[in-house]
Amino acid sequence: MIVVLHDIRSAHNVGSIFRTADAAGLSRLYLCGITPTPRDRFWRAQTDIAKVALGAEEWLPWEYAKSAVRLLTRLKKEGCTILALEQSARSIPYTRIRISKKQWSRTVLVLGNEVTGLSRTILNRADTIIEIPMHGRKESLNVAVAFGIAVFALQRAL
Repeated sequence: MIVVLHDIRSAHNVGSIFRTADAAGLSRLYLCGITPTPRDRFWRAQTDIAKVALGAEEWLPWEYAKSAVRLLTRLKKEGCTILALEQSARSIPYTRIRISKKQWSRTVLVLGNEVTGLSRTILNRADTIIEIPMHGRKESLNVAVAFGIAVFALQRAL
């Protein structure tokens, strides 16, 4: 599985997602828009990411892409299936998704900004929009927590 993080603001969330992605055995992360990267433009380590990622940012392949829309368009052309994790009128519960072992390496999970989520333009690029149903008073989860729930649930049928 490939992960695309679009406009994630918090370096701690990015570090947590790196650590969880490594634990889940994922293959690559793309960091888009304003999402902080493990290395700054002078290739110095970003300590806030490293503190939470505990080294996962050093061995898990990652790449920065300025435009998530262009990246997703390219990945679709390369045969990837795009899943967006977002609450939407078109979303379905994450528990309804089944991914085969063959599909797993060509599946992309897209996560968005902690406040605004994913734009309509990005959602329109998704093959499926999945959500985690909320049963309490709060309407959302922290993006890193939501990622952990979704990625391990999606692996369950492998």
